Amino acid sequence: MNWKLLFFRFGALVVLHGCQTSSPPVTYDLLIRNALLYDGSGNAPIRGDIAVNADTIAAIGDLGKDKGKNELDAGGMALSPGFINMLSWATESLIVDGRGMGDLKQGVTLEVMGEGWSMGPLNDEMKAGTKASQGDIKYDVSWTTLGEYLEFLEKKGVSLNVASFMGATTARIHEIGYEDRPPTPDELARMQALVRQAMEEGAMGVASALIYAPAFYAKTEELIALCQAAAPYGGRYITHMRSEGNRFLEGIDEAIRISREAGLPAEIYHLKAAGKNNWPKMDQAIAKIDSARKAGLDIAANMYTYIAGATGLDAAMPPWVQEGGYDVWAKRLQDPAIRKRVKAEMKQDAQDWENLYFSAGSADKLLLSEFKNDTLKKYTGKTLAEVAAIRGTDPEDTAMDLVIQDGTRVGVVYFLMSEDNVRKQIPLPYLSFGSDAAAMATEGVFLKSSTHPRAYGNFARLLGKYVREEKVISLEEAVRKLTSLPAEHLKIKKRGYLKPGYFADLVIFDPATIADKATFEQPHQYAVGVNHVFVNGVQVLKNGEHTGAMPGRVVRGPGWKK
Repeated sequence: MNWKLLFFRFGALVVLHGCQTSSPPVTYDLLIRNALLYDGSGNAPIRGDIAVNADTIAAIGDLGKDKGKNELDAGGMALSPGFINMLSWATESLIVDGRGMGDLKQGVTLEVMGEGWSMGPLNDEMKAGTKASQGDIKYDVSWTTLGEYLEFLEKKGVSLNVASFMGATTARIHEIGYEDRPPTPDELARMQALVRQAMEEGAMGVASALIYAPAFYAKTEELIALCQAAAPYGGRYITHMRSEGNRFLEGIDEAIRISREAGLPAEIYHLKAAGKNNWPKMDQAIAKIDSARKAGLDIAANMYTYIAGATGLDAAMPPWVQEGGYDVWAKRLQDPAIRKRVKAEMKQDAQDWENLYFSAGSADKLLLSEFKNDTLKKYTGKTLAEVAAIRGTDPEDTAMDLVIQDGTRVGVVYFLMSEDNVRKQIPLPYLSFGSDAAAMATEGVFLKSSTHPRAYGNFARLLGKYVREEKVISLEEAVRKLTSLPAEHLKIKKRGYLKPGYFADLVIFDPATIADKATFEQPHQYAVGVNHVFVNGVQVLKNGEHTGAMPGRVVRGPGWKK
């Protein structure tokens, strides 16, 4: 006979069912047992199990009676949401190798691209320029819009999810080219239309990279106008600021102004104070951001965990010499009078442009990492000072000659930052992380050039060096900064947390062993400590090895119109 008893105990209503039988076991597609669950919230972890059906987390907790068509024992290791790379340059690397191994082996499951330059929208001239500028990685440009590029990656097959901002530089080149002038009203209207189209295709917002020509030529008002086009779609402004050095604080002021006047959140790419003279400015920079946040603006930042950056020799030469694009730049550098002027400006502590050559302090702080010309690849991994000595020319002339001979801006690692500031930035509550690098592999075409170790170690370095060894922040806080924080900044739905109903982007790693192995001398080395990675419920990394699966999808921003 069934009976029901109602009674109160400690103020709670308890319902007891007589002759009640326990629920039958549930069978899931995947059941991961015995994990230390870091849910992305920043709260302390709990021990438990997690179940997945198709691409979605189905249940979390003590699932001891349930079963899985596939089961995995996590062995007590950490299990967290997949990590989000807030500044990825996997735009080309994923075309030739969709595995994204360098990031995947660190637990990254989402690449967010588009720092200033995005892979669309392109016109015919831009497509031709993209083909002409290709280095080691060769590919056909079969798309036109940004949305088409992202869909191309998904259709081709990638192991990681992909997303992108719309590049402000891309909009400028599309309508103005490489000229140093403001857009006409009609051109600006067309640039805004390009932004709206990209937002409706799923772009995350507008991104700028203002130390480089032709982005350098854009005035603040132009950027505000582009951001005003993105704001109604819920977009974000994200910026490689006009200065991270002598005018570092002014660069922050500009980012804050754009956020305020365009009415959208803003984020600072790879927050840093570049150049020893500027290191003390970090406290003031943080105070500026804190003040803006207290005033109600949504201002955030991301960073990489190294004291060196990586870009090109274009960041060592004044923007005026680069007006018109690479071909015109290289031709100018062959004019003796122009070379003399460029050489003099390279040696000066410029206030009106970002001179990374001067900020580094000396030519031995510039490590040459990437050449297109096979005859110059012998210099890969050498400093500019070493190459100048080999060639018998001074460093400034050597830099100009290399740009001319290589047919590119030449890839360079610049040593610019301080470890004290890295440690100071990591705990900032609004700060997330980005590699500012491609998702490479330790094989094939990627070995033709060197790279920055952040391509293989940025996220593992955070969890190994700064969390486990130096205890700058807790592991649960680090996981929050790698998962839910960037997901919330990007307004991504159902990613960034371990919650039922969320997509099953999952990472299982060993907190005791996770570490970066890449160095500046030997950068092509995978991180260690990540055992298993699932993307949209599909295992892509098993016991540290790629499974061959390519379940990555396009992750679209809040303005996407299906």
